[in-house]
Amino acid sequence: MKRFILQLTVSALCLVPTAALAHTGVGDASGFMHGFMHPLGGLDHLLAMVMVGIFAYQLGGRALWLVPLTFVAVMALGGFLGVAAVPVPFVEIGIALSVIVLGAIVAFGIKAPVAVAMGLAGLFAIFHGHAHGSEMPMAVSGAMYAAGFMLATATLHAAGIGLGILAGTMSQTYGKTVYRVAGGVASVAGVALLIGYA
Repeated sequence: MKRFILQLTVSALCLVPTAALAHTGVGDASGFMHGFMHPLGGLDHLLAMVMVGIFAYQLGGRALWLVPLTFVAVMALGGFLGVAAVPVPFVEIGIALSVIVLGAIVAFGIKAPVAVAMGLAGLFAIFHGHAHGSEMPMAVSGAMYAAGFMLATATLHAAGIGLGILAGTMSQTYGKTVYRVAGGVASVAGVALLIGYA
């Protein structure tokens, strides 16, 4: 199973350079690249999505794919709400809280039931998706933009799973220190983001 996860992670990371070769500024490619770069361009999105991957790895079993899949699917719904200008309250605060909470969950190694983990991922995904959708440039293809931010998010989740595997391997020697440091750093960054939004 660990070998499969490692192969999945490596495969997802291999997509990043391929996507970067798309010609930006031309039709659908422009929409895709804008969408793909949006989650990668903000520390808040980046940290939350990587923490989702690590959290899913820590839970293991079905959570390994259900938690990231839930995040991506609900984020797409949030993106639609953002594009449609449907108001969602406290988006920036919700994003900062996602970094704090997910970081704390990883740091403390909280073992939530899969349904609870999926619900939490979905709740935070609404905020992230709304931010992506509401910041979509007017001149790009909405479908390609959504495909871009969904692929980038899935790639970040895969990177988080890969980091979880690495931390799990290191944990045989260093206990849970690696998870505590990674989650703690994310939570502190989330607090800084929250203070900045307040």
